[in-house]
Amino acid sequence: MGWLLSVLKALTQNPHKTPPSGCAALPAGFQGLLVALLAGLLVGCRQPSPPRASPLANPSDARPLVLTTFTVLADMARNVAGERLQVRSITRLGAEIHGYEPSPSDLEAAQGADLIVRNGLGLERWADRFIQSADNRAEVTLSEGMRPLLIEGDAYAGKPNPHAWMSPQRAQHYVNRLVQAFSALDPAGAATFRANGEAYKRQLGQLDADLRTALARVPPAQRLLVSCEGAFSYLAHDYGLEEAYLWPVNAESQVTPRRMARLIETVRRRRVPTVFCESTVNANAQREVARAAGARFGGTFYVDSLSDASGPAPTLLKLQRHNVDLIVKGLGPSAAGR
Repeated sequence: MGWLLSVLKALTQNPHKTPPSGCAALPAGFQGLLVALLAGLLVGCRQPSPPRASPLANPSDARPLVLTTFTVLADMARNVAGERLQVRSITRLGAEIHGYEPSPSDLEAAQGADLIVRNGLGLERWADRFIQSADNRAEVTLSEGMRPLLIEGDAYAGKPNPHAWMSPQRAQHYVNRLVQAFSALDPAGAATFRANGEAYKRQLGQLDADLRTALARVPPAQRLLVSCEGAFSYLAHDYGLEEAYLWPVNAESQVTPRRMARLIETVRRRRVPTVFCESTVNANAQREVARAAGARFGGTFYVDSLSDASGPAPTLLKLQRHNVDLIVKGLGPSAAGR
């Protein structure tokens, strides 16, 4: 390395100086080229820089970093992790997660992660590229081992519906997967993760009972839940509801005249009093459905993203209660005849 520095110094200090006896002078153009080549060689000989910490991590925090693909999973992960792990969501509050495109900073974040948590069932296809960029980082798919419900119509017919966390019963499967993954990542914390997981599942069990009681107030003739996205299949399956929507998943969120006409006809024929839409998509088309069908727009569901702390859905538990409150108000006995 020292000889490279000496040559560069000699060539750059005084290029017009007469060369020593016996040495031919180098043409100016060749001399510049040689400087550039030697400088490139010098840079190439440097030691590689150590991996940079994830921009989502707290540099002063030595705990393992867990990255989740969206905010709902981050909330679930924090309930299981307690204080033993850092948990961050790759996507921000309010982001549309189906067709999300990772930014360079997202890919950089993956390099510092110790574990990447995703939903699976085709929800975050973009996460494949993200995980590949993370080299050999551990990853866990929370829906793995679960028998999914299949989408029944439209372009996605026969494919798994990815929104399994919308069922409190299915969400408990997610918790079990998180306990397993966190225990492998941090074996010393395994007992803590198990205890936190059991406590969280008790809360989900109570939520299940509360939702069942609340939704029992919806009359049988008014149990058609109409939303923008077909994100409520698991909730509808577990609690005896039916489902209709503008599009099956947000990745296929084009509002075609055929889709809109079909939904308007369904709402009219079934005399659905209230329709809804999700927070991560534009509700204008659904408001038009309500106007054309003689229904009312009943408010905004949260599904793919939590709200901020001041909103109605800052956690999964509150998200579910908020959505069911809207359903009961919009479809319950007091909604009849609207």
